[in-house]
Amino acid sequence: MSTFTIPVGPLHVALEEPMYFKVDVTGETVRSIDMTAGHVHRGIEYLATKRTFFQNITLIERICSLCSNSHPEAYCMALEQIADLTVPERAEYLRVCASEIKRIASHLFNVALMAHLVGFDTLFMHVMQTREIAQDIKETLFGNRMDLGANCIGGVRFDFDAEKLSFLSGQLDRLEPEVDEIAGHYRSNHSLLERTRGIGVLTREQAVACGVVGPVARASGIAYDVRVKAPYAAYDRLDVPLHTRSDGDVWSRAMIRIAEVKAAIDLLRQCVSRLPVGPTAPAERPEVPAGQAIAKCEAPRGELIYYMRTDGSNRPERIKWRVPSFMNWDALRFMLKDAKVADIALIVNSVDPCVSCTER
Repeated sequence: MSTFTIPVGPLHVALEEPMYFKVDVTGETVRSIDMTAGHVHRGIEYLATKRTFFQNITLIERICSLCSNSHPEAYCMALEQIADLTVPERAEYLRVCASEIKRIASHLFNVALMAHLVGFDTLFMHVMQTREIAQDIKETLFGNRMDLGANCIGGVRFDFDAEKLSFLSGQLDRLEPEVDEIAGHYRSNHSLLERTRGIGVLTREQAVACGVVGPVARASGIAYDVRVKAPYAAYDRLDVPLHTRSDGDVWSRAMIRIAEVKAAIDLLRQCVSRLPVGPTAPAERPEVPAGQAIAKCEAPRGELIYYMRTDGSNRPERIKWRVPSFMNWDALRFMLKDAKVADIALIVNSVDPCVSCTER
């Protein structure tokens, strides 16, 4: 049987953003894959050096929609190191709240798309309806369903009064049983299991070789989560579970995300019950001296690293970030080898890739 090449993308069903795959196949079996990026390069690292530290918080939040809170959080953490700022304890707990609400919405979105790609649209709509609870939480507490505008240098730009804390607790009580029901479907539905178990396998050795992070790494048996291994904000004062699986297939990556949604609900409840009193931000805008720092956080897709260098002016001299999707893309070469053409979109979605933050 002869080998031929088929194009996938740059516009296709697995991604809302453009990415071109050149796939060599024999019959219906994938033999190799080559990826071509660059369709949405925006030069944000350069643009950030032309804006002030405070203007950049708004710019950087727009690098990626589903991880939009993680980028300004890591950015502010790097500047706080350089400026030797101590973030108020209440602000640290509030940062966790913003991060975990975004994690819930991001993971549910990916899990819903997986159901859609296997043709289980009823489950897709169920998961998306459940995700609307998280979206309503964001809109009510932050005034926006996507970009929260939560972080500032030295703290946060929002606060929760008793009414908002009560609302958050009530919505979490609505959300948890829905997530439990969804998890039951993913564990037991025969059609879904047939399409996802043993598909797109990434072994632990391959995961280490690619340097993958986040749910992709944890589904392949790598027990690494920044919140546990290098805690920031208030994570060192919270009970953060680290979920792993060993099969490294599409189903395992989905189950890791569902488990982390459950964990995020518990973390939010911990924050509500332990939220200390006190300020949420510095009284005045801080001055940032010359220096350099590295900060990292656990975005929904995995470890997000920021490098910052300043020269004493009100703008960054150099800013660089390494996004989780950058490494996770490379793992597709292993996941797609010997896969069927019909599974390409499903496997690509299981990585939860972000084109915009990779090309930034």
